[in-house]
Amino acid sequence: MESTEIRKLVALEDRHWWYAERRRILASLLDTEIRQWGDLIALDIGAAGGGNTRVLRAAGAFAVPVEYGPEGAEAARDRGLPAVRGDAGGLPFTTAAAGLIVAFDILEHIEDDAAVLGEFARVLRPGGRLWVAVPCDMSLWSDHDRAVGHVRRYDRTELVEKVVAAGFEVQDVWSWNVLLRPVVNLRRRRAQGSDLGEIGRFTNWALARIIAMERYLPFVRRRSGVSLILIARRGGIDTTDQVGPNRGLVGDR
Repeated sequence: MESTEIRKLVALEDRHWWYAERRRILASLLDTEIRQWGDLIALDIGAAGGGNTRVLRAAGAFAVPVEYGPEGAEAARDRGLPAVRGDAGGLPFTTAAAGLIVAFDILEHIEDDAAVLGEFARVLRPGGRLWVAVPCDMSLWSDHDRAVGHVRRYDRTELVEKVVAAGFEVQDVWSWNVLLRPVVNLRRRRAQGSDLGEIGRFTNWALARIIAMERYLPFVRRRSGVSLILIARRGGIDTTDQVGPNRGLVGDR
C-alpha cells in the first residue's frame, strides 16, 4: 500500500465504522481463544498504526506490530507500540516463535502469497493460530483495489486451498460485510480511486449499526460479502516451552 493510503488509514482507523467493527471481531475471537493459550506471543502483520495490536495487548497477549513501510511503523511507535519493520515474505523472527499471527488485509497486496503463508507457518509454533482477513470476489474489483495496491480479491475456495497448502488446518471461514455489499459495490463502481476517506458522523454511526447486525445473523456468513475471514491452526504437535514474552522472538531465520 502506498504511503498516502497508509496515512489515511492511520488517521481513520480509530473512529471509522469498518475498522471499529473489525476490531470487535478480533476482540471476540480473542475472548474465545486466548484463555486456552496462557502466555501468548502474537504478531500483527501489516499493523499500520497498530489498531489491532492494541486489541491483542488489551486481551493479554505480548503483541508485536510488524510493518513493511516506515509510515505505519512510525505511527505505531508514536502510539507506544514496539513496531518492527519487516517483509511478510521474510519475517525477522525465529522459527516457531509465535503462537498467533493476525494478518488482516495483507495477502491481497502480495504477488507471491503462497510464500508469505509459508513464512507464517515457519514463524508459528505447531498448534499456533493464523487469523486472516482478505477482500473477496473479483466481481467487486474496482479503482479502489488498484489505488490501495491490491493484486487480487479472493474466493473462498482459493483462500482455503492456499492456506492448507502452506501446512495449516482451516477451522472456519466466513463472509463479512455482507449486508453492506450492495452499497459498497455501487459506491466503488461510481467512484475513482480509493474510498478511504472521512465520512459524516451520522453516516458513520448508521453504517456501524448495520455492520454490527451481522454479529447476530450467523446465516449471512455463508453469503457473498466484501471480505472473507479465515481461522486456521498450524499443523503438528506443539513441543515448545514458551516461558515468556521474550523467548527467542527476534533472531536469525
